[in-house]
Amino acid sequence: MGQLFATALGALEREQDRWFLWAPVLLGCGIATYFALTFEPAPLAAAGALAIAAIIRWRWREGSAAAIAGGAIFAVVLGFLLALSRAYFVAAPVITDERSTHTVIGWIELVEPREERGERLTIRVHDIAGLAAERRPSRIRVRTLTADPTLRAGDAVNMRAMLSPPAGPSHPGGYDFARQAWFQGLGGVGYTLSQPQRTTISATTPWDLKARTTFNRLRQAIAQRVTTVLPDERGAIAVALITGERGAISAATNAAYRDSGLIHILSISGLHMAIMAGAMFFTARFVLALIPAIALRHDIRKWAAIAGAFGALGYLAISGASPPAVRSFLMVLIMFIAILLDRPALALRNVALAALAMLIVMPESLIDVGFQMSFAAVVALVAGYEAWRDRRDPAGTPERGRIWRAPFIFLGGIVASTLIASLAVAPFGLYHFHQSQQYAMLANLLAVPAVNLLIMPAALATLLALPFGFEAAPLQIMGLGISFMSGVAVWVAALPGSVIRVAAIPAASFGLIIVGGTWLLLWRTRLRIWGLATIAAGLALAPFEPRPDILVSRSGTLVAARGDDGRLSALAGRSDHFDLGRWLEWDGDGRPPASVADVAPPASIFSCDANGCIARVKGRRLAVPRHPSALRDDCSRAEILVLKNARPRTCEPSALAIDAAALRREGAHALHLRGAEITVTTVAGVHGRRLWTLEPEVRPKQRPRTPQRTPPPTERRLPSGLLEVAAPEGAGAGDE
Repeated sequence: MGQLFATALGALEREQDRWFLWAPVLLGCGIATYFALTFEPAPLAAAGALAIAAIIRWRWREGSAAAIAGGAIFAVVLGFLLALSRAYFVAAPVITDERSTHTVIGWIELVEPREERGERLTIRVHDIAGLAAERRPSRIRVRTLTADPTLRAGDAVNMRAMLSPPAGPSHPGGYDFARQAWFQGLGGVGYTLSQPQRTTISATTPWDLKARTTFNRLRQAIAQRVTTVLPDERGAIAVALITGERGAISAATNAAYRDSGLIHILSISGLHMAIMAGAMFFTARFVLALIPAIALRHDIRKWAAIAGAFGALGYLAISGASPPAVRSFLMVLIMFIAILLDRPALALRNVALAALAMLIVMPESLIDVGFQMSFAAVVALVAGYEAWRDRRDPAGTPERGRIWRAPFIFLGGIVASTLIASLAVAPFGLYHFHQSQQYAMLANLLAVPAVNLLIMPAALATLLALPFGFEAAPLQIMGLGISFMSGVAVWVAALPGSVIRVAAIPAASFGLIIVGGTWLLLWRTRLRIWGLATIAAGLALAPFEPRPDILVSRSGTLVAARGDDGRLSALAGRSDHFDLGRWLEWDGDGRPPASVADVAPPASIFSCDANGCIARVKGRRLAVPRHPSALRDDCSRAEILVLKNARPRTCEPSALAIDAAALRREGAHALHLRGAEITVTTVAGVHGRRLWTLEPEVRPKQRPRTPQRTPPPTERRLPSGLLEVAAPEGAGAGDE
């Protein structure tokens, strides 16, 4: 045992130059631990753990096993504390009532066009009638009834709006919009009941809002100029590539790009930032090379790097500084700094620095799928490039190639980079989106050259020509490239088997695949081989995620049950189609929600009349009464009873009853039927009681010092062995 430990320690010491690459990984482990908890931890306990890890790290000699372990623990606990601190730093009030009408006065932060009628407005709130200052959200997001082209970012407006708190997960383990909204400062979402009217606010406009709205107005102006030249959907895509605003792109086009594997092109990220910054770099270098007095006396490569950095900064500002764009800018900036310091630009150390910067400033980025997929692709590409560079020429001497090789190297690079990036992001696509694009390599092989050589250079030329009014010509060229790219997306998406849908995979499987992939990419010696074994273990676990037999939404109006054929049937209204769509995605079912909801037998396992619906699920009677007259019969005969309202006192079924109070308290329910036992999983039981899910009356004020702790849900056995999740003591309505 001692010999094995010494061998492992020796292997780690031989990889000492790669240790730094694990710093963002360990920091991310701590952040992930914070978000995985089902309770809000005590800051003092985490701070104490950080102090203990620091003592271990600095007490023992450098390179010892204790020092290595102490350093790793220190990084993990630091990540935990960063996430906890950030959650309290952004704390803000949230609307407490479901679908409540309010009169809102505030400033427009952002105007986002939509394909259908109306626009989406982000409002910095100044006042909400009837709400005290300590209960007033700082920011809300609403959808307008009709589009108003005169509205601009920075305008003060007055409106009537129907607001609700940000919605929690639609099913246990699902995407938590309430958590995302918490970190965005969104305290309410909804729609307007009247068209926003300009007004005057006596208070001074916040300084950060002035800066934000200046750039947002510039983005709006650019979008209008672009769509004037390209009024069709080519203009909507051009606006997305230049300003980052994708709201005007049609749902059909988004679906085609998504199913073909080209959706990443519509989101400003590393590809776009690299092309724009690289174009600035090479243009500046070319111009400087034409001036002998400068080219012969100075290192114009460094001057061009500065020009490229400023070009990337300008593109970041114009594109709205979305998190993916910020990540890409940081990576590009660090690479330009490496050029200034005479260091290799493409290196995993630079990627690790960018990841560290993002995680320290915005720890919540870790749980953003864009962050995960972006860094997974970049790490895989840079690791592949380093391995190819070392294998091609270990001494670092540049290889002299022939000019005829250039096209083949270019196309080979696209094929290799597409394959590597596709493999790197595939686990994230399966885990988060439950689908895989089978012809993504073909689509990227055809479309990416057009993006590199035509679309993005034309976008840069458009930005340079806009101040002089000469944007029409480059936009027409850009439109030609977009037409070709969209044609590729539609054609590839229509190919048979272009998309394979899969049911949700276990979190343990996903975790093993990510750990194995990280281990494989970051190490350089034979130590990396163990990553393949870990990936194989994760893949072996992937098919074993249990699928629920019955699902009930938080509203109680949506109920789905699994038939003998393994597919879901549902009782749903039109307003429930969004949640039903998420359930079908989770189940790996590609049917549209409208075809699943409220259909007649034999397509549905539900039998309905005017009084309610019943179904047989694995031999058990499920009842969903719609009228009080059905309660007596259902209470005495049903083994599973779902009620949209509170259960009457006269209804005392011996089986499981899920009523409005339980749904409001615990969120959506998922039921697994196993023999004589029913296992109930709820949103509250899986996601816990956190800052963004606590009852409204105990939500913390701005930047509180101590967290509110709530005991986790408990379980109790019902007669006949049924399992029911009970709420923690003191839990109330209003959880979201």
